[in-house]
Amino acid sequence: MSANHFEDVRVVNNVRVEGVACSMPEKVCEVSDLAGKFGEENIQKIMASTGVFRRHVVDGECSSDLCVAAAERLIEDLAVDRASIDTLIFVSQTHDHTLPATACILQERLKLSVGVAAFDVALGCSGYVYGLWLASSLIAGGGSRRVMLLVGDTISKIVSEEDRSVAALFGDAGSATLLQYDETAQPMSFVLGTDGRGAKNLIVPAGGFRDRSGSASEISEPELRGPFDLFMNGAEIFAFTLARVPSLVKALHESRQDMGLAIDHYVFHQANKFMLEHLAKRMKLPREKVLLDLENVGNTSCTSIPLALSLAGLEQDNRVTGLMMLAGFGVGYSWAGCIIDYDKVWVSPMTYTGVSKEPV
Repeated sequence: MSANHFEDVRVVNNVRVEGVACSMPEKVCEVSDLAGKFGEENIQKIMASTGVFRRHVVDGECSSDLCVAAAERLIEDLAVDRASIDTLIFVSQTHDHTLPATACILQERLKLSVGVAAFDVALGCSGYVYGLWLASSLIAGGGSRRVMLLVGDTISKIVSEEDRSVAALFGDAGSATLLQYDETAQPMSFVLGTDGRGAKNLIVPAGGFRDRSGSASEISEPELRGPFDLFMNGAEIFAFTLARVPSLVKALHESRQDMGLAIDHYVFHQANKFMLEHLAKRMKLPREKVLLDLENVGNTSCTSIPLALSLAGLEQDNRVTGLMMLAGFGVGYSWAGCIIDYDKVWVSPMTYTGVSKEPV
C-alpha cells in the first residue's frame, strides 16, 4: 500500500454486522439556556449553524456506563450467549482511568469469558469506523469469531462552560455493535487515514504524561478555557474536512462501481449541520440520503455515527437493510470511511442511563 495516497481501499470479507444499540444519559441541557451567558443573538446563530438545540449530558456517568447500558440491551434483544463473544474493543477518548484499560473493567461488568481479548482504542470522530475495521479485520483474519465493539464518549466532561466555540455543541452517548463471521456476507470496503500535523487544532493539552500539571499549555485563556479543557480551532477543522472527506467518499464510490450498487444512506460523523450540508452539496450527494440528526443530541464524538443510524427511523421491525456509507473525520487529524451492506441488521430502541423511555 502506498504511503502517500490515503484513497487506498482496504477490503474485508466474511464479516456481518449483527446488531447495534445506543445509550444516552437522561439529563438534557437546552442550548437556549446559554443565552444568559453568551447573549440571545449569539445563541440563535450557534443553533442555526450547528443545528443543535439540546444535548444529553452525563450527570456523573462515564463513557463505560453508557456502553454497558447499550451492550446489555443488545445482548438481551439478540439473546446473545456471552460465552460466544471472544473479543471486546472499547473505543473512546474519555476512559475511566489512566490505567487499567477500561475494556478490562467492561469484561467483568458484562460478565464475559475470562478468555476474551479486551483492549482500548483511543480515537474520536473517526473512532467508530476504525473500530469496525479493526473488529472485522480480526474476524476475517481468523483471530476472532464474534466481536463486541463498544464506542462512547462523554466530551461534556472536558468542555469549558465559558468557551462559546464548544459549550453548546457536544453531547454524550455510548454504543454497542456486534459483529461475527459469516462467509455469505458482502465485502466491506474501508478507507483510512491520518495526518498528525493537525493534532494541535482539536486537543486537551494537559492531563496526559506530556503535561500532567497543566503548567506548559499555550492555548489556555483566562476565564475562558483551562489546560484541561477541550480546545477546538473550528476554522482549521472545517478546512481539513473539506480537503479530505470528498476524496474519501470518491474512493469508496469507485471501489464499488464494479458491483453496480448505489448507496442507500450516507451516515457521516455528526459534526455540525452547516458542515454536513456543505459537504453534501459539494459532493452532489442526494440530500435525502444524507442522515442529519444533531438537533436533540449534539455532536457525540465517536458515537455520532451509530447514534444517527439509531435515531434515523430507517428500521422496520427493529431491523435496517441497505447499503450504507459511514464516514468519520476530525480529531487527530484522523479519518475513516466504509461501505457496509446492512442485511437486516438489528437496531435496538434507545436506552437511557437509569431510565427507560422513548427517545426525544
